[in-house]
Amino acid sequence: MQAFTLPDFYMPYPARLNPNLEGTRTHSMAWAEQMGMLDAPSPDGGVVWTEQALAKMDYALMCAYTHPDCDGSTLDLITDWYVWVFFFDDDFLAQFKYTRDFKGARKYLDRLEEFMTRQGETPPEPANPSERGLMDLWARTVPAMSPDWRERFIVSTHNLMVESMWELKNIHIGRIANPIEYIQMRRRVGGAPWSANLVEYACGAEIPDRLARTRQMEVLADTFSDAVHLRNDLFSYQREVQEEGENSNAVLVFEKFFGCRTQDAAEMVNDLLTSRVQQFENTALAELPVVFAAEQVLPDEQQRIALYIKGLQDWQSGGHEWHARSSRYMNEGAVLGSPSGLGMAALTPGRIGLKTRVRQHSYRSFPQVGHLPLPAFYMPYDFRVNQHLEQAREYLVRWGRDMGFHDVVWDEQRLRIVDLAHCAAMIHADADLEQLKISSGWLCWKTYADDYYPMVYGPNRNLTAAKLATDRLKSFMPMDLGPVPEPQDPVERGLADLWPRTVAPMSVPARQQFRKGLVRMLDSWLWELFNQAENRIPDPIDYVEMRRRTFGAELTISLARLPYGELIPDEIYQTSVIRELETAAMDYACFANDVFSYQKEIEFEGESHNLVLVIEKYLGVNRWQARDIASNLMTARMQQFEHIGADDLPVLFDEYELDDDAQQLLLRHAEGLKDWMSGILEWHRKCARYTEAELRRNAYPAATLLPHGLGTSAAWLPASISN
Repeated sequence: MQAFTLPDFYMPYPARLNPNLEGTRTHSMAWAEQMGMLDAPSPDGGVVWTEQALAKMDYALMCAYTHPDCDGSTLDLITDWYVWVFFFDDDFLAQFKYTRDFKGARKYLDRLEEFMTRQGETPPEPANPSERGLMDLWARTVPAMSPDWRERFIVSTHNLMVESMWELKNIHIGRIANPIEYIQMRRRVGGAPWSANLVEYACGAEIPDRLARTRQMEVLADTFSDAVHLRNDLFSYQREVQEEGENSNAVLVFEKFFGCRTQDAAEMVNDLLTSRVQQFENTALAELPVVFAAEQVLPDEQQRIALYIKGLQDWQSGGHEWHARSSRYMNEGAVLGSPSGLGMAALTPGRIGLKTRVRQHSYRSFPQVGHLPLPAFYMPYDFRVNQHLEQAREYLVRWGRDMGFHDVVWDEQRLRIVDLAHCAAMIHADADLEQLKISSGWLCWKTYADDYYPMVYGPNRNLTAAKLATDRLKSFMPMDLGPVPEPQDPVERGLADLWPRTVAPMSVPARQQFRKGLVRMLDSWLWELFNQAENRIPDPIDYVEMRRRTFGAELTISLARLPYGELIPDEIYQTSVIRELETAAMDYACFANDVFSYQKEIEFEGESHNLVLVIEKYLGVNRWQARDIASNLMTARMQQFEHIGADDLPVLFDEYELDDDAQQLLLRHAEGLKDWMSGILEWHRKCARYTEAELRRNAYPAATLLPHGLGTSAAWLPASISN
């Protein structure tokens, strides 16, 4: 019996089959044999693959469905890549899953990376089928692509190989990831970003590097990846979890985190899959045209991006069709092809995806939600307070007055009540007075600006003014500390004051990193305004990832890294261990803010960007249940942070042979994150900003601050725009 009944899938794109299938089937079998993949020995005395097993899995069929339009030679090459990656996955697990030989696994992976050569490099002599296959494929693929694409492809191939260690370690200790960790790691382990790179090759649609790094193109790749992996998890649950004892599967992750039945977990995973596909559509249709205009994307570049998007859509529909047919998966009851015929209207993509669209776009602002009682927060670390707190408090009041923060957005009483110097004093408990003043100033500026944006631009949906104001703010961050425009409002004035005081002592690379974090935060505030204009509650994954930017958490982390300069190699910060350590801390702080600010944002500000609300709408639960789930996510991320500190960091030190100084710096970085989390939680507990009394003191229907009626839309433009 199947582990659960497969849900109805949202699949708006028809599956099509490449006419070169039979020729590719013959080619891929011969290629696998030539590379030594057939009858390759397994440590248990058997073999990894036989000819019969490979024929039954039928990767040529998968590639013919996922790449229906490419010619025969291209389909041969793409299929060889997938034969290689599935062989690597099965062989790696066979070699190291049961032996727990982690050092041997690391050595195996390090050598395999030597076959991803750059210009002028020569690979070593291959010693096994995985190495032989990668060397052959690399030579046949990368000459046709640019150096930028090659670098992106190296990263995605590196991730799917190296992060296999994460799966092995979790199997070894019997650890099941939390939902956020799982989604992030599944992208790296599962290989769908790698598949997206191959779509560029197969479609002849390489994305220009300057556009590949925009948020919108990253979201396209991430939503594609998440949808591919979540769909695979639904079809492969029985084989992976029940038969092979693996624990990296979204259905299992949801089952354990929510304490629900397998069937219910599968339905939740499918709802998330639907949401990710619809996020893909929203990004492609609503967000990319704005990027095209802002970046002056040329017609031929737009055409390549359109072909790339179509290629990703073909992969989704073709991948679904293959999963529904392949012997590798649990697929009894899966719908094959596009539903049609009498009585099938209820299974059309529009009907299946309607629930997700309704809950995202039917929200009515300003509901009377009342006070949300706080849960018992899990916080294992004590906060500390900087000795210069009182001096920083008085400084911040004077600074806020000088910057013009005492206006219709804030007044002096509100600035004192918010007490951001207290927050800074706990985040930077060891800073000297000048450092604490700057830290307090940034927190004050960020919080004021975060209030300013929705109040000024939100009610009238004045997105053009918001975009122009944001672009102008970026001109107040010159890398060379050169002249800037004359500030015209409090946000510009505060940034013009803080930027040179902060970055003057920094190296150019440090300035670039700091500026990048600021720009991403500014752009994330536009993302919130665009969602508000669409009356759209964010997709859960998109919300979590963007929340780190809107809260300024990514900026905070970039600042925390700066004192270590070049003492820590950048490759260390790119490891999953450090990435998960930092994002776990970010999420804990962001989610704490969402729980405390629920009534403020939902009832008094008409916001839709709050984790509690996102959970309410996504899961169809009430606010108290959603609050508890948010609290459980905070606990899970904190426990993951503890696990990384106790277990993963020592392994990282050993694997990368870091010296004592580098180890101490990373440990100090972790201690700083502890101060950051504990300080932010304590600030929320003591700050009156979120109390009902303060909310009612500042109560206002947001729209009444602005002029109304025909011809008044420009009346509230900041001076920097209207002048």
